[in-house]
Amino acid sequence: MNEPIAIPFWFFVLLVGLAGWAALVMLLAPGMRWFFRKRINTVIRQIGDRLQVELPSFKLTRRQVLIDRVFHDPKVQAAAAASAQASGEAVGTVWRRIDRYAREIVPSFNAYLYFRIGYALARATARALYRVRIGYVDEAALARIEPKSTIVFVINHRSNMDYILVAFLAAERTTLSFAVGEWARIWPLQQLVRAMGAFFVRRNSGDALYRTVLARYVQMASEGGVTQAVFPEGGLTVDGRLRQPKFGLLDYMLKSFDERDQEDRRDLVFIPVGINYDRVLEDRSQLLKLHPDAPRPGRLSGVGVAGGFLLRNLWQALRGDWHRFGYACVNFGTPFSMRAYARQRGLHFPALDETARRVEVGNIAALLMDEIGRVIPVLPVSLVASVLARDPRRALSELELKAAAHAVMRELEAAGAHLYIPRQDHDYAFGVGLRMLTLRRIVLEEEGLFRPAPDQLEMLAYYANAIAHLEVKESP
Repeated sequence: MNEPIAIPFWFFVLLVGLAGWAALVMLLAPGMRWFFRKRINTVIRQIGDRLQVELPSFKLTRRQVLIDRVFHDPKVQAAAAASAQASGEAVGTVWRRIDRYAREIVPSFNAYLYFRIGYALARATARALYRVRIGYVDEAALARIEPKSTIVFVINHRSNMDYILVAFLAAERTTLSFAVGEWARIWPLQQLVRAMGAFFVRRNSGDALYRTVLARYVQMASEGGVTQAVFPEGGLTVDGRLRQPKFGLLDYMLKSFDERDQEDRRDLVFIPVGINYDRVLEDRSQLLKLHPDAPRPGRLSGVGVAGGFLLRNLWQALRGDWHRFGYACVNFGTPFSMRAYARQRGLHFPALDETARRVEVGNIAALLMDEIGRVIPVLPVSLVASVLARDPRRALSELELKAAAHAVMRELEAAGAHLYIPRQDHDYAFGVGLRMLTLRRIVLEEEGLFRPAPDQLEMLAYYANAIAHLEVKESP
């Protein structure tokens, strides 16, 4: 009875592993969940007391519950049955695809991570790189929004910094849910993005079943009051101009939108947001897309260029010569109520056929892009670039440039454009713009005259195009 029993070493290792796994699952995991849930609840109470943020119950629902809701949605199940019948696949195989799509799309929002880590990182990053400013906000119109409305920020897309900048500036009033492309589906970025409330989207997917799953999630989130942020252009601007809108996500939101008054129905309110930068981090890589036949740097070369850029700026910071990349400004325009719009035009979206609905959604997307264009801020670099881009071959003295820039400012202000004038000093704004362009050698100074560098004309036009839609007239 008391004799020792010999067991193989591999069996001993297996037993230890199973014992450790049991301890983790039965003891440590519940304790960790309790610890983090307590922290999350504390954060939720604090932001409710300190900020004007009301987190919708949909956003606080456990991820698995949302996945199950999407999976068992009647429209998704009907699409699964139709897909199985059309393709000849087994229903079980189609269901597994739906489950995979739902798990890929549905986020896992974590309030603690969003407000304690994400917000701090976004604020630190934005302020380290730019002088961040909110230029214009239609406060009176924002105050008139019905409290139970679903808010959708529609934003022009100039840089990947847009995500960070808007989330940081809006964090004291709301949490944002972004649609993020497949570029972010890498470990550990994927887990972080999901925890911040973003959901992944396969751009230009031709899978009808995937589109149905995505559409139902977007509709559920909209009906649940989740504040969303959408880039109608569908990608970064290539030449600095506003792009034509793509309205896939808008179509998903509007397809089931019911404008009729009922207690459980929310209004859908779009808020146009205009963003501009004195320097866009991706400007050169985006301009390269204008030349599809030009040789592309390899991945290793791209990493080297990015590393060199970081090291150069770090060295400048250590020497005390580093300066931030100018101003980054965000303007919030007048809210656009879909309930009021639909009633005015006699539209009931659920009753429209596919063709009629897409026509109406296209009209709305065009209206929203116009409103976004109206609130894009005019910053110093775009201002000076627009003056120099009128006649790139001409060299101007600083006095001539300043006079032309002041004339453009007056024209823009008269047209209702939103200029961000640092320190409320027009001369200083001009000086900031000219200095940044000369420091980057986009503009050359020779014998007191300034002219665009011949090999940087596309770059100059890129920054001038940021405000080209405002139709600046040439000064006499």
